Amino acid sequence: MKIIYFLLVPLLFFSCKKTQEQTQAEIMNISESVYASGIVKSKNQYQVFSKVNGIIDELYVKDGDFVQKGQPLMKIFNQTSKLNTENAALLAANADVKANEDKLKDLSIAIELAHKKLQNDSLLFLRQSNLWSQQVGTKVEFEQRELVYANSKIAYQSAILKYKELKRQVNFSAAQSKKNLAINQTIEADYTLKSEYTGRLYSLQKEKGEMVNAQSAIAIIGDANLFSLELQVDEDDIVRVSIGQKIMVTLDSYQGEAFEAVVEEIDPLMNEKTRAFTVKANFTKQPKLLYPNLTVEANIIIQTKEKVLTIPRNYLIEDTYVLNEKNEKVKVKIGLKDYQKVEILSGLTAQDIILKPNK
Repeated sequence: MKIIYFLLVPLLFFSCKKTQEQTQAEIMNISESVYASGIVKSKNQYQVFSKVNGIIDELYVKDGDFVQKGQPLMKIFNQTSKLNTENAALLAANADVKANEDKLKDLSIAIELAHKKLQNDSLLFLRQSNLWSQQVGTKVEFEQRELVYANSKIAYQSAILKYKELKRQVNFSAAQSKKNLAINQTIEADYTLKSEYTGRLYSLQKEKGEMVNAQSAIAIIGDANLFSLELQVDEDDIVRVSIGQKIMVTLDSYQGEAFEAVVEEIDPLMNEKTRAFTVKANFTKQPKLLYPNLTVEANIIIQTKEKVLTIPRNYLIEDTYVLNEKNEKVKVKIGLKDYQKVEILSGLTAQDIILKPNK
């Protein structure tokens, strides 16, 4: 029994010892990138809001429909708005210039009569003035004729002023009533919601008979074929991102595939809650089939180096050391890093064997 006991000890010790993984540095291309996550958005995607409150009276579309710019989506019921428009139309018709032509014609006739009387009184005054210059007639007759002529002149001028004032009032009332009608028609038009773009109705969030208001979105509309990316980049990395940089994108819907995109826009205001910036990008060649709000992960390429010495990133210790085949720490100088590899600038050669550190 003692012999068996001593023979088993080295066997157990040997079986418990694990073989440490090892590798060698490789010459490869490496890219430094900034990680971002986000969603797919349809081009020109927007939420439809109602400008007015009311109950949906009619629905003209459903989820998935293709819509044209200006196409009605739904009608919201509001009897008051309709009555206001009808009332404004009546007022506009009553205040129209043509509807007041008779009043203007009456004053025009009054001007004509006043003008004829002025002409007649002017002749009589001139005749009386000539007679008085020849000492014919009395001074009282001359003064009376002069007074009649002056009154006729004032009456004629007054008739002209009355005509101009009435015409001004008629024109003002007509213009004002037309404006009021246009305002009421615009308000009434707001009760018919229309599409702002030609595209696809991705989501209709209300049904006939439901209440709508200006605070709640009713639908989502966007381009049916063109899509873009809306990415969130951490504030620590945003200064390294610039317009025109290439992006490698992966989607859960396309497992094992990567798609290329380009940074198009960087929103300058940081979201205080997430401490991230929104970066907008366009696909260089987008997948055949996409839907809004699909989740994506992206690597924004900051710089790329070709044919450099690299090792797996999990072989690096504290970004400064690696383990040689004797399990000794060797200091290295590193360059670019991605999520799998790290560039070695000095401290290793392609022939050196390194061990993976035990966790």
